[in-house]
Amino acid sequence: MTQPKRAVVIGAGFGGLALAIRLQAGGYQTTLLEKRDKPGGRAYVYEDNGFVFDAGPTVITDPSALEELFTLAGKRLEDYVELLPVTPFYRLCWEDTPAFDYVNDQAELERQIAERNPEDVEGYRQFLDYSRAVFEEGYRKLGAVPFLSFRDMARAGPQLARLQAWKSVYAMVSRFVKDEHLRQAFSFHSLLVGGNPFATSSIYTLIHALEREWGVWFPRGGTGALVRGMVRLFEDLGGQLELNAPVSRIEVSNDRVSGVSVEDGRHFPADALASNADVMHTYGQLLGTHPRGISQARTLGRKRFSMSLFVIYFGLDTPPPDGLEHHTVCFGPRYRELIEDIFNGETLADDFSLYLHAPCVTDPSLAPPGCSAHYVLAPVPHLGKAPIDWSVEGPRYRDRILEYLEQHYIPGLREHLVTCRHFTPEDFRDELNAHLGSAFSLEPILTQSAWFRPHNRDARIDNLYLVGAGTHPGAGVPGVIGSAKATAGLMLERLDA
Repeated sequence: MTQPKRAVVIGAGFGGLALAIRLQAGGYQTTLLEKRDKPGGRAYVYEDNGFVFDAGPTVITDPSALEELFTLAGKRLEDYVELLPVTPFYRLCWEDTPAFDYVNDQAELERQIAERNPEDVEGYRQFLDYSRAVFEEGYRKLGAVPFLSFRDMARAGPQLARLQAWKSVYAMVSRFVKDEHLRQAFSFHSLLVGGNPFATSSIYTLIHALEREWGVWFPRGGTGALVRGMVRLFEDLGGQLELNAPVSRIEVSNDRVSGVSVEDGRHFPADALASNADVMHTYGQLLGTHPRGISQARTLGRKRFSMSLFVIYFGLDTPPPDGLEHHTVCFGPRYRELIEDIFNGETLADDFSLYLHAPCVTDPSLAPPGCSAHYVLAPVPHLGKAPIDWSVEGPRYRDRILEYLEQHYIPGLREHLVTCRHFTPEDFRDELNAHLGSAFSLEPILTQSAWFRPHNRDARIDNLYLVGAGTHPGAGVPGVIGSAKATAGLMLERLDA
């Protein structure tokens, strides 16, 4: 009886987990190696004094992609995790105008739009039609298809040209919508995948249609509960997860991966290897002595990387205040100028825009009775743009943000604070091996998308594959789940070769 082929996946983020499930279900004997003491990658979970904090992604927007994972394994998603609907999707707030509740209700959206600018009602309808067209082409058709040759890109070219993909998200929104606050409301989504709305391709307006298609969801027990459900599925299929297993080297012989070494000296042989680690870390460190690693790291070093994030996790001894929604986007007084500072500035701006997560609005179990867990994040420059000493600036920035939240959104916040921690760009670099502390890997501009992004299969090392935010199609939970489908297809087609 022949032994099954062995696959190793480095990194148990959403992309690595989804790929490992597909490989194990498809016939590989798969080992998943994770550096940290828990799976999840950016979707790590912190627990403190009875509070549960999701470290990263908190918005699930395409449950069908998750359902597909469980179905192909002969299981049902609902037997592993419960997804709860969130409405409004987001409450969008400004200091100088009433809030806008972004809901999946056309009539209610149009009512709110008409209050701001009646002419924008028809403009929004046209924008939604455009967003849906991009969604069909960019997500349904191409979101899980690998771009290994320029011919693949050329075939997609006519559709991308017809959709004016060279225009930015903000420019395309502005073509349809005139009110400045509404322009912000319908263009901020690219920030959720590390993209500057004024530079990111208008293809990323598809996120709006994606949310309108399936809604916004939250796993009962937090995003970490979804991670645990995926791990259980992987292990139910016979897969092996190794925690506290930071990979030190990918071993290559004659341009083929033979296995990996872990820092504690263990060796894991592999017939095929996929890395869910940061792409720069994969090539520059794990393959740092191989000519391919050296050349790719040099090439990647010339590319543009996404901004970083400053995140505060805090628990209060009171429930969420009345009027606070699950997801709140807190726009500051500047939009274009602040985003320019975030992506291209050399210092930390005096103002900020924030995303405030209050999961106990949907699921009170994430905090002790009568209490509430929260996190708030601010986009900030990555370490290559602004060499900030976060050991000094972090506590100051934390205090400024908490003071702002107390003034505008959570009265008495600091008085009721039970626990608080923060995560800086330096932590992204050190904990997650993220190049320059980037929170979303390569910036999703047109010239770094699809074929122009690092490929799902390496062009020289034949059995080396990539999965996750750094490869096609890009960051975000739907993006990395799509990358797993694309990469698994390439790996499984060679299973019997």
